[in-house]
Amino acid sequence: MDRYERITALHRTLKAARYPINVKRLQEELGCSRATVYRDLAFLRDGLMAPIVGDGEAGFRYDPHESDRFELPGLWLSSEELHALLAAQQLLSRTGGGVLSSAMAPLQQRVEALLAEQAGGERWPVERVRVIPHRTRKLDEASFRTVASGVLERRRLSFEYRARSTDEKTRRNVSPQRITHYRDNWYLDAWDHDREALRSFSVDRMSGAQLLKEAATDVAEADLDHHLAGSYGIFSGEPKGWATILFSAKAARWVADERWHSKQQGRFLPDGRYELKVPYSAGRELLMDVLHYGADAEIVEPSSLRAQARTLLDLARSNYD
Repeated sequence: MDRYERITALHRTLKAARYPINVKRLQEELGCSRATVYRDLAFLRDGLMAPIVGDGEAGFRYDPHESDRFELPGLWLSSEELHALLAAQQLLSRTGGGVLSSAMAPLQQRVEALLAEQAGGERWPVERVRVIPHRTRKLDEASFRTVASGVLERRRLSFEYRARSTDEKTRRNVSPQRITHYRDNWYLDAWDHDREALRSFSVDRMSGAQLLKEAATDVAEADLDHHLAGSYGIFSGEPKGWATILFSAKAARWVADERWHSKQQGRFLPDGRYELKVPYSAGRELLMDVLHYGADAEIVEPSSLRAQARTLLDLARSNYD
């Protein structure tokens, strides 16, 4: 247990104590020497102004008249929590084309300072936390900040949106519901007031985003999950059916450990192959993921999705004729 953890544990123990606690018991709970207990008590009392009363013979506790008003100042985290926070900071700052780098810089400095203090002034090798973005799209930082503000402040948004499938540009007026990081890219789930329906927008296709004065219309979390997470993929919609995919015994070793959907059903077949069933609405994204496995994957049903896969494979093969 490091010093931060000991101080936190000591604070919680003294705050919960109804009667004085002797030094021997504190040693057992903190897993340290008698001298360390006294040093930590002195630091709490003199450095952090904790209302500690008592002595080595009677035991120690917080003054019952001051205990409720005293809390540890600042940010107190265990070493594991600090390391997890640093890893999360690295992940956020290095994804999305570095769109969060400037916003995360103060937090990074604070986290690194806490880690250095914990390590006795030594620098932690943060560059050894490696994050490799995969197929990330260029993101406008101003648009991202506006969208994030709309989600958190619960205010309506207006923006120009260029659909990737048609390249058509339209002005949208929406009530943002939540922002989603999916496959190294950011998406906005929102209620589209012109179309009166839930929609998902790729943030990298937005421009001219504006935060409006009107309060956002909230959609119940259960309704969001039912509509946006009911089927496979980011642009899921209401599920229209289930797809059954068979993977070879070789691919099964990977697929069996993958999470394709929260409601997926999977099982190993006697010959070592793996059968995966997922709910889907639009098959485009599901087809791309299945075809990623090439000859190691086969769509069994529905027949319409199987036919689409066959057509795509024929078109791909024609490129090499």
